Amino acid sequence: MASNVVMDELLCDAINCPPETGLCQKFEQIAQIHNIARGQDAPLDITRPVLVFVSQGATKLVGRASGQRDQIVAFHLAGDILSVAGDALHSYRLTALSDSRLIVFDEEEFLECAAAEPAILRALIERIETALHRSRGKAISLGRKSAQERVAGFLYILSKRMKSSTNGKCVLDLPMSRRDIGDSLGLTIETVSRQFSELKAAGLLETCGRSRVLLPDIGGLARLAGHSNFS
Repeated sequence: MASNVVMDELLCDAINCPPETGLCQKFEQIAQIHNIARGQDAPLDITRPVLVFVSQGATKLVGRASGQRDQIVAFHLAGDILSVAGDALHSYRLTALSDSRLIVFDEEEFLECAAAEPAILRALIERIETALHRSRGKAISLGRKSAQERVAGFLYILSKRMKSSTNGKCVLDLPMSRRDIGDSLGLTIETVSRQFSELKAAGLLETCGRSRVLLPDIGGLARLAGHSNFS
């Protein structure tokens, strides 16, 4: 952990803050950096709310439901900003799915620095709205959709976030395991594996090893998931 972090270009772009401005220097003074290896938890002090920027890698936000039962709340990829509350109803931890670099801010200090910059506040609000919409979509998925619809929807949304292609097909190098996907969607690992096989048989998915997935028909995947904009 270190202070006086040099603001990276990805973060400056994410919060709409030109690197050459004096405001970036203020952000550098209140930022902390954590380099965490795959499988490790980020050493966050969440006695106060914090904002976390994923500069590199991928992470999962895990909530403790009760007892020893955990729920994967969300996956966060490079370029994402997330808020972790210190006084929430449940405790949370942020775990690296791959070697990751995180830039962390005390939320109140960040907002104080950004208060006079509408463009930065607007960028932050847009990201909060995106996270809210994803959360609402996931609530519908967990409450009303079949296992196949959940898995199809998960892959479709991930394809929109990762945006890579090869020979006209969307390519996903999944940082999360089948078990992680199941824990996120309320399914067993066996059910996730079975749904991958069924999607493959339907021509909506191809696999290459354990982590690479090719999606030849994004529209078909979205329709199977029940997304209204593809009905």
